[in-house]
Amino acid sequence: MFIDSAKIEVTSGDGGNGCFSYDRDKFKPKGKPGGGNGGRGGNVYIVASKNAQTLQDISYRSFYRAQRGGHGGANNLYGKSGEDIKIPVPLGTTVKDFDTDEFIYDFTTDGEEILIVKGGRGGRGNKAMVTKFNPNPEYAEYGKSGETKTLKLTLKVMADVGLVGLPNAGKSTLLSVVSRATPEIADYPFTTLTPHLGIVKTGEYGSFVMADIPGIIEGASSGKGLGIQFLQHIERTRVLAVLIDCNDENPKETAKKLRGELKQYSRELAEKPYICVLTKTDTKNLDEIKIPRAWLSISAATNDGISKLIFKLNEMILQARKDEGVIENEVVKVG
Repeated sequence: MFIDSAKIEVTSGDGGNGCFSYDRDKFKPKGKPGGGNGGRGGNVYIVASKNAQTLQDISYRSFYRAQRGGHGGANNLYGKSGEDIKIPVPLGTTVKDFDTDEFIYDFTTDGEEILIVKGGRGGRGNKAMVTKFNPNPEYAEYGKSGETKTLKLTLKVMADVGLVGLPNAGKSTLLSVVSRATPEIADYPFTTLTPHLGIVKTGEYGSFVMADIPGIIEGASSGKGLGIQFLQHIERTRVLAVLIDCNDENPKETAKKLRGELKQYSRELAEKPYICVLTKTDTKNLDEIKIPRAWLSISAATNDGISKLIFKLNEMILQARKDEGVIENEVVKVG
């Protein structure tokens, strides 16, 4: 199961209490103040990890509490700091405050780490409370309480190419042919119920990541079908491939409607570079297929047009990366 969102509550540790104590000398029943400070409570961090793939484990454990700091002791003994908690999340995870909807962070790089809630400060022991005007304090401090936040985590698949199309447009079949991904494939709508990623080789050293998401239907931008929960997964893609079944009665109109749904959902998404592709050309007489200008045509069953499509997508991706300032090298030919 692909878990793409989770609600969790995180609480940092309370600070340990300071100690009220006096040094004991052999011939002095009451020596100088000697109570040590309490340790700070544990912090809670969120860290991006390339080894995490979904939010599934996090969603199962909805409460996270860091350890309390140790109490101070006699003879100026300091309490031990509470252990921190680090919650690993996949790359592509955004964090918001659940109660206020305030945006907190967007994890895009392996190893990124942010402090979510800070542990409470340890209380001061009476030794630390000594001042010129109070050389013999008769008290110590309690540790400060930790903080609590409720968070909303959302994972958006990170890929170079996002496959867009109606249900059963051939997206899963294409992904399985051009990569080692093994999405479920069948002759009925909504076979794909979760996003799938595949790595597409573009030569001896080159590659890009392709994402197959559930089919988009009219009204998806307002939540119809599988709707918004999966449109979010192509927000991070650099390039879109709009796949249309060659048996569609009006491919141009279908492509227009699909792009309209993208625009309704996100203007930024609609402005991404895209290419339209007619699929399943092996199911129709080639003489009957009218390929619109600037479109490509493929058959995943016979591999017809696949190399040309990969080359074109690779070219578009490299250009997008250059525009982002990610790379400066030239396009590598495919095949």
